[in-house]
Amino acid sequence: GCGSSLNLTSQKATDAVDGVFRSLRDIARVRMHMKQFHSIHNPGSNTHQAASYKPLLKQVVEEVCNPDRPDPVDIEHISSGLTDLLKTGFSMFMKVNRPHPGDHPLLIIFMVGGVSVSEVKMVKDLVATRKPGTQVIVLSSVLLTPHSAVELLFASDHLQPDARI
Repeated sequence: GCGSSLNLTSQKATDAVDGVFRSLRDIARVRMHMKQFHSIHNPGSNTHQAASYKPLLKQVVEEVCNPDRPDPVDIEHISSGLTDLLKTGFSMFMKVNRPHPGDHPLLIIFMVGGVSVSEVKMVKDLVATRKPGTQVIVLSSVLLTPHSAVELLFASDHLQPDARI
């Protein structure tokens, strides 16, 4: 709401910061229905006192590349062929293992809202160490820079951001 820092008032700054925290709370509220990926914060424990941060994208890629291969709770395999479609259909009536998202040699990740270069590198490194031979394609609505990420937080209309990226 300010064209320059000369027009900045305490009330405008407070309103902007309140808007950012409102957006962050909305994001957290949307993720609360998830069973596995509901938090990016690990508060620590009695043995490991320090709290830590684990990005959502890292959690998802680790789950897809998990060698123990439990059935993912918040990730769903989308059937692409007749065999997968039959497995998915029969799994409603009998105990048939659904295909795991990591079964395919091609992993496509699309990030709505943007992805940074460091996140793309993190995905590439994780897949290379945990599931070598898997090809990864990371797509996004925008390539984020540190400046554009902050601009998107302060955008007045989040569906039509006023940031010029």
